[in-house]
Amino acid sequence: MSGDGGHAEEQSTRRRTPLAAVLTANTISTAGSSLTLIGVPWFVLETTGSAGRAGVVAFCATLPIVVAALVGGPVIDRLGRRRVSVGSDLICALAVGAIPLLHFAGALHFWLLCALMALEGLAATPGRTARYVLVPDLAERAGTTLTRAASLFDAVQRGARMAGAALAGLLIALVGAESVLLLDAATFGTSALLVALGIRGIRAAEPVRDAVPVSLTTYRAELRETYAFLLRARLLLAVSVMVMVTNGLDQGWNAVLLPVHAERELGGATQLGLLTASFGAGGLLGALLYGAVGHRFPRRAVFTVAFVLAGAPRFVVAALTGSALPLAATMALGGLAGGMLNPILTTVTYERVPQALRSRVSGALTAGCELAMPLGGLGAGLLVDAAGARGALLAVGAVYLATTLSPLVFPAWRTMDAAEHDAPALGSKQEAPVGS
Repeated sequence: MSGDGGHAEEQSTRRRTPLAAVLTANTISTAGSSLTLIGVPWFVLETTGSAGRAGVVAFCATLPIVVAALVGGPVIDRLGRRRVSVGSDLICALAVGAIPLLHFAGALHFWLLCALMALEGLAATPGRTARYVLVPDLAERAGTTLTRAASLFDAVQRGARMAGAALAGLLIALVGAESVLLLDAATFGTSALLVALGIRGIRAAEPVRDAVPVSLTTYRAELRETYAFLLRARLLLAVSVMVMVTNGLDQGWNAVLLPVHAERELGGATQLGLLTASFGAGGLLGALLYGAVGHRFPRRAVFTVAFVLAGAPRFVVAALTGSALPLAATMALGGLAGGMLNPILTTVTYERVPQALRSRVSGALTAGCELAMPLGGLGAGLLVDAAGARGALLAVGAVYLATTLSPLVFPAWRTMDAAEHDAPALGSKQEAPVGS
């Protein structure tokens, strides 16, 4: 009997390994992205002293994300989610690693920095989407619930952001922003290796064998089908519009407003890293908390209250105080609330999108949610130059508050707690939604 028990335990471990590999790879990649999130704006502020130029770099880094998400869905399934994830991370490693190397060589012109950040943004989105859409299949294989897997996926991302942000602030103070970017390149390479080795032989990660051969006609048809599905899925469309606005405002906060506030009022990169880490720590706790007990409460009520707390308060506190402690407490509370958002949205998306459309719809949702990000960073930089940091913080915070109240106003949000999805059937190609 002990032999049979050992064999069963080994089989169980094998079933959990692919999910663990994807979660670990995503954790490492996300931690590296946190290094870039802090390292690149600080590098630009140090080398140029211009909030406007920091906004331009943020624009160049995020515009390709939208382009890749808009058109990349059909490609992910044809190439295979495993290959896309690995290739994405390797390209990101080369793009980010080239920035400090060219700087050390005296060859990093501003236009080249913008181009490398654009390449990183273009490559990163398909890899993130590929790992994201694998979660339902790997969760089922591992024998865990979809809600728990979605919460875990978000929790490890937030934990990685917390650790990466804190590490970035310390490393910038100790060894400079250039070394932080080299470390980020190494994290992308490690993530690629984990996915390459950890999910071999998983059917959901391999190319779709019966996919129609690639042509401009079929590609357009698949994109039309994807966006037609979203236009009829009223809740997913409402989510996309709301998160599009808040992501744009968050990009302005992360890429310009908070770095400028930290540089001018709080004392430097260490405080910037610790503040970002406090938001990440709260987010990690919030995601774990929702995974443990969140299913007991109405999604719409939790979502609305959490989004209000996660958004506007940090902008207002930053505008009205010049010390780190009140802002750190506000960001920790905001992170705790914000940690409950993505598990809700992830679960709703997994429930309502069929397997056959998952890669394409996830890419389209990503594109919609990130459509305003290029303008968010650019607009924040220009707003700081025109109205000052305090005026920019208050203006952006007011828009954020108005946006987060939308679930109380528009009828589509009332279906968030419904057991059945509200999107119309698409015919024989559509499978039963995961989690229904």
